[in-house]
Amino acid sequence: MANLLSNFRNTLILSLLLAGVMIFSFGRAAPGGFDLSFWQAVARWSHVGFGILWIGLLYYFNFVQIRVMPTIPAELKPAVSKHIAPEALFWFRWSALLTVIAGVAVMGLRGHVYSAEVFSLGLAGGLVEGDQGYALMGVGVWLAIVMFLNVWGIIWPNQKRALGLVVVDDDKKAKAARVAMLASRTNLLLSLPMLTSMAMYQTLFG
Repeated sequence: MANLLSNFRNTLILSLLLAGVMIFSFGRAAPGGFDLSFWQAVARWSHVGFGILWIGLLYYFNFVQIRVMPTIPAELKPAVSKHIAPEALFWFRWSALLTVIAGVAVMGLRGHVYSAEVFSLGLAGGLVEGDQGYALMGVGVWLAIVMFLNVWGIIWPNQKRALGLVVVDDDKKAKAARVAMLASRTNLLLSLPMLTSMAMYQTLFG
């Protein structure tokens, strides 16, 4: 067991296999079997899983790396900037993409009417009583999309310059580092309202 747990890849594969067994068991036990609701549940499982990785890394960057980097001795900083940060950013940006894709899949599997209402903040069918839930969920969806675009459009391009993955002069590197930091802080700012929307909607409106 110790040999298994010491290998990241094998541990992750086994965890996914066990999750697959659980997912299959839910399909067998669900009243509708492997119907549309089951696949909505699978998409939501994927959405939550990728979202945990994405937001977890966002919090790592903001709660730990950005705050601690200025206090690290200069000779030790390359260990973070050349090894840890690029690896973390790889999982960060791809988990952001997969979170959004899985979230859109959840909405799509719930039907075009639901998707239209959420994307339009409850305005697709006109202003009627009961659309407040769609509006609140839509706020969370659009915040997540803004955060995703921020990751790929601002944070990642500037981090490549700041980390030396794209060669620029020192002034541009410093500017890129600040822009990436501010963009990451923007996502931190938006993350709790976004998570509130997602969690509260699922509990109160289903």
